Amino acid sequence: MKSTTRPSRATDLNPTLDQSPLASAPSAFAAPCRGALKRDLRERPASHPILLFLLLSVPFLIPASTGAQAPPPPPPPRTTLYLHGRIYTNDPQHPWASAIAVREGKIVCIGGIEQIMLECGGGNEDAETIQLGGKFVMPGFNDAHVHLGSAAADMLAVRLNGVASVEELQKHLADAVASHKEGDWITGSGWDHTLWPDKKFPTRQQLDTVSPKNPVLLTHISGHVAVANSLALQLAGVTKDTANPKGGEFERDANHELTGMLEEGSAIGLVQQYVPEASTTERRHGIELVLAEVAKNGVTSVQDNSDWEDFLVYRDLKDENKLTVRITEWLHFTSSVAELQNERSEGGTSDPWLKTGALKMVTDGALGSRTAAMLAPYSDDPSTSGIMAIEPDKLRQMAIERDRAGFQLAFHAIGDKANRVALDVFEAVAKANPKRDRRDRIEHAQVVAPEYLPRFAALNVIASMQPSHQTTDMRWAEQRVGPDRIKGAYAWATLQKSGAHLAFGTDYDVEPINPMRGLYACVTRELPEGGPAGGWQPQEKISLDDCIRAYTIGSAYAQFDESRKGTLKVGQFADFIILSNDLTKVPPSDYTKTVVLRTVVGGRTVYQSR
Repeated sequence: MKSTTRPSRATDLNPTLDQSPLASAPSAFAAPCRGALKRDLRERPASHPILLFLLLSVPFLIPASTGAQAPPPPPPPRTTLYLHGRIYTNDPQHPWASAIAVREGKIVCIGGIEQIMLECGGGNEDAETIQLGGKFVMPGFNDAHVHLGSAAADMLAVRLNGVASVEELQKHLADAVASHKEGDWITGSGWDHTLWPDKKFPTRQQLDTVSPKNPVLLTHISGHVAVANSLALQLAGVTKDTANPKGGEFERDANHELTGMLEEGSAIGLVQQYVPEASTTERRHGIELVLAEVAKNGVTSVQDNSDWEDFLVYRDLKDENKLTVRITEWLHFTSSVAELQNERSEGGTSDPWLKTGALKMVTDGALGSRTAAMLAPYSDDPSTSGIMAIEPDKLRQMAIERDRAGFQLAFHAIGDKANRVALDVFEAVAKANPKRDRRDRIEHAQVVAPEYLPRFAALNVIASMQPSHQTTDMRWAEQRVGPDRIKGAYAWATLQKSGAHLAFGTDYDVEPINPMRGLYACVTRELPEGGPAGGWQPQEKISLDDCIRAYTIGSAYAQFDESRKGTLKVGQFADFIILSNDLTKVPPSDYTKTVVLRTVVGGRTVYQSR
């Protein structure tokens, strides 16, 4: 969409929209606006004898022969005014506004039109004015759990999301073989066997049929299992006699032959290490494609679990003023404390655009692949209870050591056993080390034994969850764990009522980055096409307001940033989005039809629809 520039330097969000102003916001907004104005006045130099002496003395310190003159003062910071909108502030004290003034990347005023125009730079001829035309404005989404690096790699690999059968997977693979030289590695991701008629994992033989001369590694949508063809296994030295690595498995058939399925990171990694690394240029290209997707979906902050090489690309983009989303980068829990401290020192912990954050540890697998660690066997496969990726005693020891070094901890835990272990470890950490504001996190908290749900609040452990997982998994989740254990699954409402902090995200690129899918899941707990009537396990629904809070201020709290972002109020970052629908007025079925018209991060437009 093109902007229309008027002689008054005003910009319309959409020149065809009705420009009639909305009613002014409550007068309570006047105080913050006036406060900002008073602060500006207070910060001007006051008359003082010593100051006057110094100022008067300066010209005489410059030799007359040089002809030097004092440089002109820098131009005042430019103000941008967003007017005539329906602005959802996410601030319970002042929930609605109709105008925002932005300067130097932050909100300097928010409230009614008159206040903005009279008190916050509305009369400044250099101010840019953007007419919102009554459109819905809200804080930008802060995705509390993403994998930008793997998403970038997937952008450059075979995309298998949504393939409806193993035959369709084979067709995509055959197309890739045709575009590669013999012997080139072919990688891909996104396949989901639960969408297939037989719901069975693919095999190496099925890959061999179309790719006998190219090594192939195709990763499941969960990221916790992958399938390799025979040539890839051969190059990696994996045979039927190779022992299972700790925390992982090589699937075998009834004859003890390898099927090609690799379960969990330790098994996948034994093959993946032979895949050639992407060049710096390729890595950056993939990341740029991902960042464009992030901005298009209204996400203004992410908490990312990627490789250090990806972080270095983010840093280059930031230095070039091309970073379009705020990134908090997690570090790898299993690295040595010395290495983690070096990365924390190099990456920093306070930059508003790019910094390091929590230490991420994967403690178990995924529910769809039956590798999530359960307290009892799976209901639909009693032969397995999943996989713990690390021994609890070892996890406890390492957690205490890393907490003592001042790190926040974030444990991936999906099964009820993994969640219990994570809570036990966090409790042990709090007892072993001095008291402080830890805000440790469980990522996913997907299936929790009901008696353990209150422990999140009691230990101040953040439940970092992804509502759209419930929409995807509800087709088969109850088959995996049965009707009793499912009561503790995706339990947003129960956790919230217990006093636990919720932080929402998507787990991109396991799920699409689009936050609207998460809002739909929160409010309906239904399939995308609708149903079951009233929602699946409807007692765990939460309201739209609560879901937005978990996706904004809740995620900000999870990274110690609630004072800087998550709401639209004076002093916070100017991170907000403009949407095609007013989410508070349309039915939930329209959430996923809602598109982002503009994404603003730090006062800068990083995406605008056409």
